[in-house]
Parts: sequence; C-alpha cells; structure tokens
Amino acid sequence: MNVLVIGANGKVGKHIIKKLQESNHQPVAMVRDTEQVPYFEQLGVKTVLGDLEKDFSNAFYGVDGVIFAAGSGPNTGADKTIIIDQEGAIKSINYAKQFDIQRFMMLSSIKADQPEEVPEMKHYLFAKHRADEYLKSSGLNYTIVRPGGLTNEVGTGKVQMEQHIKEFGTIPREDVAATLVYLLSVPRAKNKSFDLVSGTTILGELLAY
Repeated sequence: MNVLVIGANGKVGKHIIKKLQESNHQPVAMVRDTEQVPYFEQLGVKTVLGDLEKDFSNAFYGVDGVIFAAGSGPNTGADKTIIIDQEGAIKSINYAKQFDIQRFMMLSSIKADQPEEVPEMKHYLFAKHRADEYLKSSGLNYTIVRPGGLTNEVGTGKVQMEQHIKEFGTIPREDVAATLVYLLSVPRAKNKSFDLVSGTTILGELLAY
C-alpha cells in the first residue's frame, strides 16, 4: 500500500516513515517546504509538497492509504490549532473521499473523545474531537489512535490499547508510530477508536483474536 504521511516532518511523522519502510508499505512524505525534502530523499522516500492551509489535493494522487499525523505544536495559539489540527484534518478527509482512499489513520490525542474533562487543553482537544467525529461520519475505512503523553524514549514495542483508558499515561513516539503502521493492516481495527499508552501487550498481539 502506498501511504501518504501528512505531518511527515514531525517527531511522530519521522518514526511513521521509518516504520512504513520496515513494513510492506511504501511511504509518501508530505512536507510543507523544499528544505524538508533532503532528509526523506536520503532515506529513499518519495516526497510531495503540501501546505495544510492551502490546496494540497495533489498529494493524494497514487496513494492507497493516509496517516494524518500533523499538529500545530505546543507553542501555537488556539487559532493555529483550529487551522491545522481541525480544519487541516477535515480537508484531508475530504480529499481522501475524493480520491477514493482505502484506509485513513488518524493520530489524535487521549481525552479527545472527552475534551471537557481537561479544561487547560480544551481548545486543542475540541479541535481533535471535531476532526475525529468528522472522520467517523465520513464513510472512510478509518482508525483513530488517541495516545497519552508523548515521550522521546526508545520504543518498547509493548502498549496498552483500549477504547477508553482512564489514566492519562505516557508512551514513546516510536511506539505510537509503530501502532499506527501495524493497525493499517488489521481488519479488526476498521472503523474503531482507541486510547493508547505504554503497557505490556506486544504490538503483534493487538486485536489478533
């Protein structure tokens, strides 16, 4: 499967690219400007230019699946969060429908399904919530992954994944990327949403039975 990674230049996005390369899938890295291209070219990864604030429909030609891993980052205001995390995601979903994409993976956030529970992150979680709900109603074959707090530790390959996890928890970005790539090809992940934190379950055993 040719998989478009939106947000490929981000910390999770770079892990996703490498995990796709290790799998049976071929990544296509969507980047915002030409300065970001050499990193992916050195990896032998195809790149396509696309800006979430503009028309980026060109990025969807020839791809079978999409992983949306873009984010406005922790240092931006509510306006940028809405533009990128909400509206950028919704535009991606619309393009995926237009191009008859087979699979759409959404990187969301824990508590995005209950945004009112974390007032200090309300604008971020409501943006994620709106994008997630839009995806659910899109008719696309989707999976939404809502990780806990992201760390830069080396991935362990072991996670806890459930429809709802009460504790906030943390998880290495590498394990989030590995989970998204793994779930691409898992039939039981179709049209489901999951919370994700570090745990004891080996990735290959998730939804296996």
